[in-house]
Amino acid sequence: MVYFGIIAIVYRKAQDQFLLNTVIPLSEGTRIEKIYSVFFKQEYPADLILVIVWLTACVGAIYLPLVNETPVRVVLAIPVILFIPGYILIAALFPKEGDIEFMERIVLSVGISIAVVPLIGLGLNFTPWGIRLDPLVISLTVFSLVMILVAHYRRAILPPEKRFRILFSGIAGTFRKEFFPRDSSSVDRLLGAALALALLVAILVAIYVIAVPKEGEKFTEFYILGENGTAADYPHRITTGQNYPMYIGIRNHEYKNTAYTIETWLLRTEFDNVTNTSQVIVMDPNDRLSFTLAHNETMTLHYNLSVKETIYNRLEFLLFKNNVTSPELTGSDRINASYRDVHLRVTIQ
Repeated sequence: MVYFGIIAIVYRKAQDQFLLNTVIPLSEGTRIEKIYSVFFKQEYPADLILVIVWLTACVGAIYLPLVNETPVRVVLAIPVILFIPGYILIAALFPKEGDIEFMERIVLSVGISIAVVPLIGLGLNFTPWGIRLDPLVISLTVFSLVMILVAHYRRAILPPEKRFRILFSGIAGTFRKEFFPRDSSSVDRLLGAALALALLVAILVAIYVIAVPKEGEKFTEFYILGENGTAADYPHRITTGQNYPMYIGIRNHEYKNTAYTIETWLLRTEFDNVTNTSQVIVMDPNDRLSFTLAHNETMTLHYNLSVKETIYNRLEFLLFKNNVTSPELTGSDRINASYRDVHLRVTIQ
């Protein structure tokens, strides 16, 4: 409650400042003096302050304990994804009153946000950080703050009477004027009502899709990597008593917390020409590890392969989900009972 009370107070202060319409003339002189005057003497417009407050509240709802486990997190995040990036970009591009109509700003804000956010995600995909929560929050926040500063600067260098401004008390009247003009016919009013309803439905559908994402295929990634962390340079020729570094990777796509167990086995197999299959002659346990992963969580384990006998020719990695098969079950039956399995053919000397 204190958290939302602070947000409400800051918003009220921003609205009061806008209603006072305090304007401090820009300093004449060097560009540095003008920039200083814009950012440290001019009052920030109420709509930009509201955006800053909303961004702050959203970041707090994502990371603050207790709050980040409530639906408030989704409610605050949806405008940051679907509206705010486009709105502040439009504010930076069109700082003057009358550049575009108010409804055009609203519609373009939604459309541009839908384009900007995926582009930011695409850029993150080619960075070492990837498309994860923290890099995405930081990128959207930095983009928003930069656009806010640009929008404020471009408005501040205009004469006060030409600057774009929002009268919050008149927003309802603006929407009513756009959708239900007084001098319109009954057909126009009906079309306006249909347009308003379609817009409301589109917003609600977008909120539902983001808040309640559809579950995709449930599965777990299980893989092994070489010593350089890539799908190459696997140890195929092994000397007994030496360590060969590898990595084992697991990523949970099960849409729930899942318990896993990894087993590594040393095998000797021989090919049976009659059945055209490999037969397990010897199967000895090597290592075993159990842990739990949350949905979308990834674990990469550093593994040192070491073999003491030369009788083996295959290394088997078995992944069990939730329940582990009875230890009495061995050979091909145990491999087939595992949830996932990968193996390496090796020559031991």
